[in-house]
Amino acid sequence: MRLLAWIFCSLLLCGQTVQAQVRNYDEMIAAGELKVAVYKDFAPYSFEDHGQPRGVDVELAQALAKALGVRLRLIWAPPGEKLDDDLRDYIWRSSALHGRQLADLMMRVPYDRDYVQKRNDIGELENAQVAMFGPYQQECWQVAYDQRRLESVASVAVFQQHPIGVEVDSVPSFYLTSVFNGMLSAKTHHFPGVGQAFKAMRAGEVDAVMAMRGEIDWQLHEAADPQLALAENAYPNMGKQRWEIGMAVHESNRQLAYAVEEALEGLIRDGSIKTIYAHYGLRYEVPDMYQ
Repeated sequence: MRLLAWIFCSLLLCGQTVQAQVRNYDEMIAAGELKVAVYKDFAPYSFEDHGQPRGVDVELAQALAKALGVRLRLIWAPPGEKLDDDLRDYIWRSSALHGRQLADLMMRVPYDRDYVQKRNDIGELENAQVAMFGPYQQECWQVAYDQRRLESVASVAVFQQHPIGVEVDSVPSFYLTSVFNGMLSAKTHHFPGVGQAFKAMRAGEVDAVMAMRGEIDWQLHEAADPQLALAENAYPNMGKQRWEIGMAVHESNRQLAYAVEEALEGLIRDGSIKTIYAHYGLRYEVPDMYQ
C-alpha cells in the first residue's frame, strides 16, 4: 500500500511540475524570455558552429523574440523517432527522466491539415494538446548532381546506371529503393546524413544526392563548386512532394501563437525571412497563406 501511495504521489507531483512549465503568454512576457525548441545538429536550420548557434530557424527565432520584445532562449531538441514524440517532449509533456524541458514555441513543424487531424486507434486526435500554425517555409525534394560524371538528370531513371546518395531511413531512401519495382535500389547508396552523402559525391563515390531542397541548397552553398548542379526532374509515384513548414505551441497558449503569427507576417512581408534564408544560400518561397 505504501508503494502504491508513493507511486500515486510521484505521478501527481510529476503532473503538477509539467503543467506548471506550460507558461501562458502573460507569464512569458513577464519573464522577458521566449523558450524556443529547435532541432539539434540540423544544418542549415539549427546547428552550432564553434559553439555559436546558427541556422535559418535560429535566426528566425531571434527575429520573433525581438518582435515580441523578449530575449531568446534556445532549447536544442534531438529528434525522436516520430514528430509526435517531439511535440510531446517539448510542447506538452516534458520528460525530466530524459532531461527534457518544455518550450513556449517549437520550430519546423509541418503545417498540414491531414497531420493535425490524425487520430489514434480509439478515434482521439493524436496531437490534441498542440496548436500548429504559422507556415514560414515551403519545402520540397531536390536532386543535386556532379556534371563531371553525369550530364543531366532528365528523370530518376538515370539512377539505374549512376549511383545516388541518400540519408539512411529517409523518404528519398524509401522512394529510390522502391520506385519502378526497385530498379534503382542497386545504385542507391546510404549515408548517416546529407553532409556525408555530399562528401561522397565530391569524392566520386556517387554521382548525385537526393534530399530536402533546403539541405541541398546549403550543401551547394558550402561546396561552392560550379560543377555541382541542381536537377529539375520530377518524382513519379512519390506522393506528396511539396509541403509547408510552420510552428507549434501548447493548445492552451493560442495568445502566443497569435502574437508570433503577427510578427511572422511582418517579417515575411518586409523581406526579412528571405534575407535570413539567403545567409545560408537557400532559395525562399513565400507560403501560400501570404501570397
